[in-house]
Amino acid sequence: MELWSLWWVWACAALALAIFELLSPGYIFLGIAIGAALTAIIVALPIALSLPVLLVIFAALSLLGWLALRRFFKAEDDQTRIVHEDINK
Repeated sequence: MELWSLWWVWACAALALAIFELLSPGYIFLGIAIGAALTAIIVALPIALSLPVLLVIFAALSLLGWLALRRFFKAEDDQTRIVHEDINK
């Protein structure tokens, strides 16, 4: 049995990425950890999937997790300042 087809390998990867997220700023690795955790759930189902299919599922779920975190943790008031006139004229 290949290592990537074991659910606990994906769960350990999710845990390692979540711990790495604590050591780094932002929430980039947390989205990837969510993708790995959801992939672990899919691998635990009695479905035989090949490595390329699992990697595509992992990438898609990681992207969705990252986008959900970005929407959830978005700043309420954006303080971006747009200058329409040059003050040096």
